[in-house]
This record gives sequence, structure tokens and C-alpha cells, in this order.
Amino acid sequence: MSVQKAVVLIVEDEPLIRFTTLDALEEVGHVVLEAANADEAMVLLRNRTDVDVVFTDVNMAGSMDGIQLAQRVRALRPHIGIIITSGVVRLDPMMLPARTHFLPKPYQHDMVLSAIHSLLQT
Repeated sequence: MSVQKAVVLIVEDEPLIRFTTLDALEEVGHVVLEAANADEAMVLLRNRTDVDVVFTDVNMAGSMDGIQLAQRVRALRPHIGIIITSGVVRLDPMMLPARTHFLPKPYQHDMVLSAIHSLLQT
């Protein structure tokens, strides 16, 4: 299967998780941006119009959590795919808006790649 390349913004406050996910995505050719919280992510989104997918953790320090970030992203840029992850909360996939996936932690990197691929196809 050929991999369609995407610009992915990872929003994760745990550096080790963020870096390993970044490496896995870059390894297959995706362009990866990173933010430690939703506030940093919003700055990047204001300065970049080429983001295809936002991959965010739910629980983070800052002015908003990952769910609030996802809502802001959806309102500002409805075309961006969203992947939400958490090791604490479980979100019902049926309750998520269109073009949004939920991955429970711990996740395998192939699950992230599959979700990105799915979002790029819609």
C-alpha cells in the first residue's frame, strides 16, 4: 500500500510519546509538526495552512484540553482530520464528529498510521 504523505500536527505533553510518534510518522514520509499543548498547537495552526491532521492527547496542561482543541480546530478548519487519544478517558467513536478518530492509549504506531490514511481518504 502506498502511503499518501500528510502534514501532521502532534499535540502531546509527554515528550517521549511525542518524539516516538513523530519518528514513526516521519519514517514513512509524513511531515510532522509538534506542540506540547493546545496553546502551542493553535499558534502553529494560525501560522500554517497546510496541516492535514491534528493528533492530540486529551489531558494536557494549558488553557484547553485535547477535546476543546479538537472543537476549535473543527470550527476553524473543518477539512482537517482529527485523531484524539487518551489513556484516561474513553470516547465513544459514534459520538465523535465526522473525520475524527479516537485511539486509546497505549496505541501502536500502525494504528496511528492507519487512522491518518483513513482521514486522508475522506
